[in-house]
Amino acid sequence: MECTVRWHDGMSFIAETGSGHMVAMDGAPEAGGRNLAPRPMELLLAGTGGCTSFDIVMILKKGRQDVTGCEVNLSAERAAEDPKVFTRINMHFVVSGRGLKPEAVERAVKLSAEKYCSASIMLGKTAEMSHSWEVIEA
Repeated sequence: MECTVRWHDGMSFIAETGSGHMVAMDGAPEAGGRNLAPRPMELLLAGTGGCTSFDIVMILKKGRQDVTGCEVNLSAERAAEDPKVFTRINMHFVVSGRGLKPEAVERAVKLSAEKYCSASIMLGKTAEMSHSWEVIEA
């Protein structure tokens, strides 16, 4: 996996991923940024949500569950002092589908958290991770 990050101007940076996609990042105004794009740590949190959601949908589909939607709401706390690593991350999953078995959703969340999601397992080295979920009938 590769990525190149280039300084654009002010405190704005453009990342070009190995798959050829571009992502803009910017700093807060008090840090010299113009607030035109997400902060790098926000992208880290978003990437973690994408990683774990991908796992959950894939696990449910492989388990022949009729999943029609998956949303994860992440809330994180950071250390007050540098390095301001994440210290707590909560993930709340809202999974919708037709006739979804709650135990299948619970299993998918657990497998992602403990075995498959590289991003959340990596962040779990510095942050206390918690997970909750709910099932909505589609």
